[in-house]
This record gives sequence, structure tokens and C-alpha cells, in this order.
Amino acid sequence: MTLTVEPAHRAPEKGLKTGALGLISSVVIGIASTAPAYSMAATLGFVVVAIGLQAPVVTILAFIPMWFISIAFQQMNRADPDCGATFTWATRAFSPRVGWMGGWGVLAADIIVMASLAQIAGQYVFDLFNANGIGNNATSPWVLAVGVAWIVAMTWICYVGIEISANFQKALLGIELTMLTVLSVWALVRVGNGSAPVGHLAPALSWFDPFKVKHFSNLVVGLADMLFIYWGWDTALNLNEETDDPENTPGKAGVISTFFLLGIYTLVILAVESFAGIGSTGIGLGNTAHTNDVLSILGPAIFGHSTLASTLDHLLLLMVLSSAAASTQTTILPTARTVLSMAVHKAMPKVFTKMHRRFLTPTVATVSFGVASIGLYVVMNFLSAGHVIADSVSALGVMIAFYYGLTGFSCVWYYRHHLTESVRNFFVQGVMPLIGGIILYLILGWSFWYYWQPVNSYTHWDVFHHEIGGTFTLDVGALLLGVILMLTMQAFRPAFFRGETLNRNSPTLGGASTTPKPEVTLT
Repeated sequence: MTLTVEPAHRAPEKGLKTGALGLISSVVIGIASTAPAYSMAATLGFVVVAIGLQAPVVTILAFIPMWFISIAFQQMNRADPDCGATFTWATRAFSPRVGWMGGWGVLAADIIVMASLAQIAGQYVFDLFNANGIGNNATSPWVLAVGVAWIVAMTWICYVGIEISANFQKALLGIELTMLTVLSVWALVRVGNGSAPVGHLAPALSWFDPFKVKHFSNLVVGLADMLFIYWGWDTALNLNEETDDPENTPGKAGVISTFFLLGIYTLVILAVESFAGIGSTGIGLGNTAHTNDVLSILGPAIFGHSTLASTLDHLLLLMVLSSAAASTQTTILPTARTVLSMAVHKAMPKVFTKMHRRFLTPTVATVSFGVASIGLYVVMNFLSAGHVIADSVSALGVMIAFYYGLTGFSCVWYYRHHLTESVRNFFVQGVMPLIGGIILYLILGWSFWYYWQPVNSYTHWDVFHHEIGGTFTLDVGALLLGVILMLTMQAFRPAFFRGETLNRNSPTLGGASTTPKPEVTLT
């Protein structure tokens, strides 16, 4: 017998604009949320330093848990298409406290990444206009100012409506994917015709052999960093209540996005690694002097110095800038909706339920996230002497593993009584989400141990006369803050934590929803 998931009960009315997104728009948002160009620029150097030539195979290995978790998201969305996603599903599967921390994991990851997105945007704006002296200075107050302005601009776009956001994403993603493809093909052609610089390498099958990674710890570092380049496709699931088919479209979009990302990442990494090699000098990907941003260095080297090359190089800079714009926007969108859902279900203050009458967007939730992002960006920029990207990218691996893995476990536990009803149920609702969750939590635990050591972070903190890595401090600090906020909400919003506002019995599995219709304020 196969479990048939009937059209699930609609999530409580939140005032969002329903039917605004179709499958194509959802896939675009899912892919754009990962910011392929920005992710490559900010992460590839770290991955190559850690694992060398095996970067292509680690790209494939990191895809496996992401694919399995996208299946978990799809299955949970079919049962309950609520824009709170992990928050709502973990609450239904386990408990309000677990669900609240799952929602906090989403918020923490999104706030942390905003700092590096703003930093990249700030630097690339100046690089685009040939002001390299400013753009290459990570601590420049001008870069900080542009980064802050960038967050303000993207927050405003998210404020004025989901359809405007989706159309903007299509334009940005078009630029991004076109230039990534041109960059990759151009690099491979130059490798093939022998015009690549000294240090280039011919692509080899050995690059796809994971057993050639010298140390297991290096492999895990690479996998943790690769989580960052895949992360973001779940934005399509947070916009489920605004799609034309909430139970099916968002889940399909999430799964499609992960496969598309696998293809584009494998192509780009293979091409760039072949062209630049992994040397520690010049344009080599192992050169730590430009680990934070490999694409701005590789662009001129790949395209050359002709007029056409200069144009392509500037288009490449525009590509990374548009990628950062897309990711900034699609980081604000899901976070605001997670906060909205938590407020609607009385897990957060009621003020976050306020919606705009005309735009049908969460007003306070959107603006508050923008303000919080600016605050963290400014603080991190001053305290870490410009090393915002390095430690925040590393810290993100833990946050991503935390809430993605929790969603996988929630799927298994939620459907536990139906796993043996068919082979499909057993694998799709049980085995795949479980394996994905286990892999991610193993990476999470290992990352805590690894980043505890100050030598593995770009910043160090002295805690009770003991030096601790900045990445570890950022992760633990974020989780402890989440616990403190949860206990505070439990004191002031007890109804949710008593299980009175979000019925944990799913109508699709035989329960009957008694969730009261929440109040949503239109402003």
C-alpha cells in the first residue's frame, strides 16, 4: 500500500499573496538563492587549499546529502505547505522547542551570511568601476558604506512585493549563468589549445577519486565548505504559500535546483582548476593571497587583455555583483517569512505578523531582518579586521547542517508509521532523509571540534584566558543566543510552547487540525 498524500490543509492565513509564483519562478529563486557565482568566488579557494585537485569529486559528494535533504523538504511540504518550513515541520514532528530552534537555525544562518554578501557587493562595486585600490581593501570604510547601502536596497525590493522580487531574480540569474558558462568554456578552450598560462593542468579522472584526498579532516573541511555553495535552494520552500500549487511546486523546485547546481558547479570547478592549477603563487587556486575571491583574479587571466576581454572581465565582475544581489534578496525573503510564520503561530511577538495592505509582504519582519543584518555586518567588519567572508563562510556550514539535518530527521519521524507501506515510502520518506541528516550532523559535530582550534580560523578570541577560533565562537554564540531567545519567548509566549497554537497531528496522516486562525495585522 502506498501512502497517498492528499492536498494538505492550508496553512493559517498570513496575508501573503497566493498564486504569485509558478514552477519556473520557484526554480529561478531556488537557484539564485545559492548565488552560484558569489559562492564560487568566496568558497572555491578555501576548498582547493583544503583538498587540492579533488575539488570536483567533493562537489559531487556534497551534492548527495543536499539531494537527500531536498527530498525531505519536498515530502514535508506536501504534508504541510507552511512558509515556516523547518520551524513548522520540526514542531509537528518533535516538539515546539525543537521547532523553535530549527527556525532559529534558519535565521542565524541568514543573518551570518548577510555580512559576507554585503562585503562582496561592496568590494565588487568599486572593482567594476576600476577603483581597485578601494575594492581590494576589505577594511575600507567606503566598502562598508556600500555594503550597508546594498542591504538597504535589497530589503526595499523585498518589501515592495514577491513578484517584483521574482522578476528581478530572473534578470540577475540570466547574467550569472551566462557568464559562468562563458568563463568555463573560454578557460577549457585555452587549456585545450595550449594558450593557458604556466601551471595549467589537463583534466584528469583522478580528480574524481575521493580516496586521493590526503587526510580525512581535509575531506570534511571541503564538504563543510561545499555545503555553503549548495545552500539556499530551500528559499523556494519558504515561499510555498505564494506559489500556484503550494503542495507540489515548491518541492519540485527545490529538487530541480539541486541537480542544476550540481551541473553548473562541476563545470565551473573543472574548468577553473584546469586553467589556473592549484599552485600557491600567481593565479593558482592554492594562493592564499586571493582565497577570499578567486574569480576577480581569474577573469583577466582567462579572457586576456583585448577590448573584448576587458568587456568580458567587467561582465564577470557584474556577474558576481548580481549574484550577491540575488542572494542578498533571496536571503531576506525566506527569513522574513520564517519570522512571519513563527509570529503567526505565536512563537514570536505579534508585531512580526504585520503585513502591507498593497504589497502583501511582511513589513516588520522584512525591515527588522535588514536592520539586524546591517548591525552584524558593521560589528563583524570592525572586530575581525575585514575577515568577514572567511569566518562567516566557515561558520555557515554548522548552521546549514543544523537546520537541514533537522528537517531530514523530522521527515523520518513524521512519516515513521508509513515507511513500510511501500518501497517508495521506505526510501523517499525514510532512508534518504535519514542518511542526509546523519551526514550533515556528522559534519556539524566534526566542524565544532575542528574550529575550536584557533589556528583553523582567521580570527581568534580570548575566552577566560584560553584562545578559541573565531568560527567556533560565532557558531556557539549563535546557538546560545537562540536558546536564550527561546527561553525568553517561552516566558512571554507560553501558548506555543504548550502546543496550543500549532497542532502536531497532521491532517494528512489522520489527525484533525485544531489550530486557531491567527490574527494578521495589515498596515
